[in-house]
Amino acid sequence: MRLFCLALLLLLYLALAFYQLGLPGLHYDEAREAGLNAMQILTGAPVTAFRESGLSWGGRTFPLMVQDYIGALNVYLSLPMLALSGIGVPNLRVLPILCGLLTLLLLERAVSTWVVWHDSQESRPIPVTLEGLVAVALVAASPSFVFWSRQGIFVTNLTQVWVALMLWQGICWLRSGEARPLRWAALAAGLALYAKLLAVWVVAPLGLLLLWARLAGPKVAVRQLGQALPGALAAFLFPLLPLFWFNLQSGGTLAALGDNLTHSYYGVDNLAVGANLLSRLAQFVQVLRGDQFWYLGTVLANPVAPWVALAVAGAGAWRAPRLVLPALLLLALAVLASVFTVSDLFVTHYALLQPLVLATVGLAGGRLLAGRSGWGRPLVATLLAASRAVELTHSVGDHRALAASGGLASHSDASYTLAYHLRYNGMGAPIALDWGIDASVRYLTAGSVTPIEIFGYASLSAPDAGFNERLRPFLDNPDNVYLLHSAAATVFQGRADHFFAMARAQGRTPVLERRFAQRDGTPLYEIWKVYP
Repeated sequence: MRLFCLALLLLLYLALAFYQLGLPGLHYDEAREAGLNAMQILTGAPVTAFRESGLSWGGRTFPLMVQDYIGALNVYLSLPMLALSGIGVPNLRVLPILCGLLTLLLLERAVSTWVVWHDSQESRPIPVTLEGLVAVALVAASPSFVFWSRQGIFVTNLTQVWVALMLWQGICWLRSGEARPLRWAALAAGLALYAKLLAVWVVAPLGLLLLWARLAGPKVAVRQLGQALPGALAAFLFPLLPLFWFNLQSGGTLAALGDNLTHSYYGVDNLAVGANLLSRLAQFVQVLRGDQFWYLGTVLANPVAPWVALAVAGAGAWRAPRLVLPALLLLALAVLASVFTVSDLFVTHYALLQPLVLATVGLAGGRLLAGRSGWGRPLVATLLAASRAVELTHSVGDHRALAASGGLASHSDASYTLAYHLRYNGMGAPIALDWGIDASVRYLTAGSVTPIEIFGYASLSAPDAGFNERLRPFLDNPDNVYLLHSAAATVFQGRADHFFAMARAQGRTPVLERRFAQRDGTPLYEIWKVYP
């Protein structure tokens, strides 16, 4: 019966995740961190490897990283999907949806294995426990999980898979003491860090907790640990070899960490631990409410979800402290680690923790439901069922809003219209004067349009000293096309003003050729030309 219920929950997740998969519009990060390089590899086009760092083979360069702190796993895992189905947005999103499915299965295994070990059961194989089933039920229809999984490359949801695998195999190692699950846990930890370095939020505290639990055990367990460590260390380091090679070639990760150690590129003060922690705690609650998806076209919040999670987790910890408190401790350490960033305190970073939070609530709730009869069980069942009903309603409501809006801002499907217009009007090399255009257009046009980025990444607020010199040669050709965002949607400020000023100073007239808007009429993209 529990296997049947688990299958139904997984089918519910897949139905919510696969529906109208082309919406919202392709986000720049989805294209840049997977689609673009995968498309180039499949079509035989030159690969634009990040920092021009990669592995050369057969006269081509294959990327090692897609950002200084994000590995190229999404690129290579996307290749089979795109090779079978073609270059497209839904095609690209199949991978992260399947990652979400794997995350659900691995979380169930982790929770059920933890419960069986805690209860000193010797079952082999591990059955689906009530706690594991409740954990999947809480995650599967959650708007945060569903909609982040649909655009999972945007939030690097591969980290969810490897962290869940690490958690499951780490528990298996505690239960059996065998070297094999420890090696699997170490391999998953290395893969999680290669997928995105922020996985260290969970990898580091979980590794320390596992080691502490083993070292606090009998002497035979300590001896087993010493024998298994060399193999585990090798398994951990193996998936990090591309990261090491990337830094030997470019030093990119080391530079990113060093340059953003105290103050990040986006202005976050990493020394302001208290303020950053308050921001992260607010995001923690926001992710439970599920109201961070404004760009779908509506804001649907479940205000009782954080309170239900707190009440159930607290009651579960009181009822079964040895079962629930370790999971709460792991989450607390992960949240504390999240106050440091090399970029910004983006709420999307919590895509890593969100399924772990709900799995912990499911662990506590399942134990309460499996407990003694009385008024507590129906109360817990009612709270969890009502909260999940609201979550399911909101997931459906988000889909309805998305069907009307097509996505907003950088998630708008207006990028599809822009790419189509550029491709079929012979505008193969437009000049991009802002971020967020290049990779999406190149992927959507299968490489037939290759924007030239000249805006410069040195500063978000103003162009660098070399901007005018990069722009000047293009102004001499009246056939050149310039891509800008509308004023309200501009990311890198000041470039448009310099463009207009330089053109007029040379006696030329900038002319707006075409504007592309969201479905609600809000302008997003602009095509300009400069005439004598």
